[in-house]
Amino acid sequence: MRRGRGTAAARTGMLAVGALALAACAQGTGDTETDADFSVDETPGEISVMGFGTGDEIGEVRYERAVEELGADVNLSEGELDIQAFLSAVASGNPPDLVYANRDQIGTFASRDAILSLDECVEAEDVDMDAFVDTAVEQVTFDGSVYGIPEFNQVQVTMANAELLDAAGLSVEDVNGSDREAVTAANEALMSADGGTLSVIGYDSKLPEFLPLWAKSVGADLLSEDGRTAQLDSPEVVESLEWAVAIYDAQGGFPAVKTYRDSADFFGAGNQFATDVLGAMPMEQWYINVLNESSPDAPMAFDAVRTTDGDPIAFASGSAWAVPRGSENAGAACRFARLMTETDAWVAAAQARADAREQDGLVFTGVLTGNEEADEQIRSELVPDDAPQPWQDAIDAMYEANDATFALPANPADNEFETAWQDAVNRVLNGQQEPAEAMAQAQEEAQSALDDAWAQWDEEE
Repeated sequence: MRRGRGTAAARTGMLAVGALALAACAQGTGDTETDADFSVDETPGEISVMGFGTGDEIGEVRYERAVEELGADVNLSEGELDIQAFLSAVASGNPPDLVYANRDQIGTFASRDAILSLDECVEAEDVDMDAFVDTAVEQVTFDGSVYGIPEFNQVQVTMANAELLDAAGLSVEDVNGSDREAVTAANEALMSADGGTLSVIGYDSKLPEFLPLWAKSVGADLLSEDGRTAQLDSPEVVESLEWAVAIYDAQGGFPAVKTYRDSADFFGAGNQFATDVLGAMPMEQWYINVLNESSPDAPMAFDAVRTTDGDPIAFASGSAWAVPRGSENAGAACRFARLMTETDAWVAAAQARADAREQDGLVFTGVLTGNEEADEQIRSELVPDDAPQPWQDAIDAMYEANDATFALPANPADNEFETAWQDAVNRVLNGQQEPAEAMAQAQEEAQSALDDAWAQWDEEE
């Protein structure tokens, strides 16, 4: 069972803690040799890896396969990437050989010379970048160079309690986002409060983290395509925020919804869908596996999240392998990254998961790898096309969403940009500011951070 790589808030906190180390890493690097030898010796020696874990079969099968084929000793520091420790190691000249990071960190790492361009790695190992999901490649491409080898793709799917929908005379189409007035009405029809205390959440618009999704669903981007211009105060962004916040206001406000939401047994059999205390929400596709495993009989309905034109849409995120500046075995690190992300590795891992699910009498609902070729092979060979409902709808929605992704472009102020808009949304949710005022402040903060970061990069170039 694959769970998320951590919340945006947690990533923000780790990056903030690492800011001083990041700045230190950037100082005096103008004359630093950043080219690396990506060739691999016949005896590749050893590599150190930071930020990856083998907590499930998808990680374990690929890891064991890569270690065996590489023929190197691999020293793995398991768990989430410790940003402060990583950047301090780079600054001190003693980095790991390979790191596993969130893709939205790659632009900042690259701009600060904390990681190496992998253009020569891609060439040396014949990595087919066209095999990866386009948005994933865009997230690891900074100033025209590839700085990461992407893996996994997380997308949102509309998930709903079918029994609650039926009782209210609704369908999943009323909560998939295609008609915001319909979602607003469904929220009020589905919610319930006993004595003024919320007992059923009608709809959860998943703020702050899904603001980019709601903005893009009406055609607005938070950041320009070149990653240089913030667009946080555009009318479409402000209106999307107003709508998503109003969903919470109708239920007594965000604090009340969040408190009730956090009390649920999210990963267990007592989750909010199984206990009929949530009508609908958009959620990353990995939660399909959680539900199928913990509450396979929950009354679920699934669809893609949809734009106001009715088209599927998803805000993609995921991870990437990157080689730090100063890696002592960059060639072996590069090969390890290639082995972990190639099609055969993903298919072998997916086969192990499918076998485990079959043994447990459960449906294998697929895995989104970030590698389009692997996704296609896994779906055609391992994912059933006649799964029992509602899981077939969940599978179809997941793959439909994966074909309709967008992501924020890589830039040298990834953390500061995300902090600006998320803090703004939180101020609105907490009643401190109105949406227009909050996003105007965020626009100034984000643009200032972008201007400073790009100016430093342009000067060093």
